[in-house]
Amino acid sequence: MKPYFQVDVFGTEPLMGNPLAVIAAADDLSEQDMQRIARWTNLSETTFLLEPTTKDADYRVRIFTPTGELPFAGHPTLGTAHAFLELGGKPKTEGVVIQECAAGLVRVRTSEGLAFEAPPTIKKGPLLDAHLQRLCGALGVSPESVIGHQWVDNGPGWAVVELASAQEVLAVEPDFSSFPEAKAGLLGAYPAGSPAAFEVRAFAPGIGEDPVTGSLNASIAQWLQREGRAGAGYRATQGQKLQHAGEIMIDIAGETVWVGGSTRTIFRGEAIL
Repeated sequence: MKPYFQVDVFGTEPLMGNPLAVIAAADDLSEQDMQRIARWTNLSETTFLLEPTTKDADYRVRIFTPTGELPFAGHPTLGTAHAFLELGGKPKTEGVVIQECAAGLVRVRTSEGLAFEAPPTIKKGPLLDAHLQRLCGALGVSPESVIGHQWVDNGPGWAVVELASAQEVLAVEPDFSSFPEAKAGLLGAYPAGSPAAFEVRAFAPGIGEDPVTGSLNASIAQWLQREGRAGAGYRATQGQKLQHAGEIMIDIAGETVWVGGSTRTIFRGEAIL
């Protein structure tokens, strides 16, 4: 039997964020076992907590969607770090957990709530016109309404389209039947003085709309930082259209982007495997 958690990540209150399944002590599970479990839990991601393979890491994680493995993902990073600490894990470095994953080593700050250091983007820059046209068609927005667009890929393959306002983002009713492989983000600003700076939405194959997405918010923040629009950080919200209430806190420290949010254990028990 293995410790099992369901963790609510980024929710402003319990059951309002993005759920994550975490199975600890999973070193004896095969890749095929992990994929079958992730398909069975049918959550956007299921993670497996493993012994690290490098002395620099506190633990290793493998991250699976119902259809495949991801090198990195945001809410699974925070949720797995939460489970590691709740199980009594002791970081080698005070105040920082070092996670090993397929994308490399990721730092998770433990002071004032958990926040992960955004990993480098592996693809950035404006979208090619053909990709933008297909994405606009799937989102049901006119190219003329797009005020910015960018590859913001830090592993999952995200591309983001920016609209003029948060209200426009919330009004989008997409149909991805013409572009089923798209991994798309939407970004729109709230008026100055609002509690949140931006509304974010995310769409991925096999998931549909994702409630709250750490990896996308991380790479959006890096894009905004490059353009001088992130300041010292900001608050973004996500999940309204799905009746979730996600809150992502972006903190800019020099060149480093930290992505934080709440983590709560909702269910804890044992996986009989």
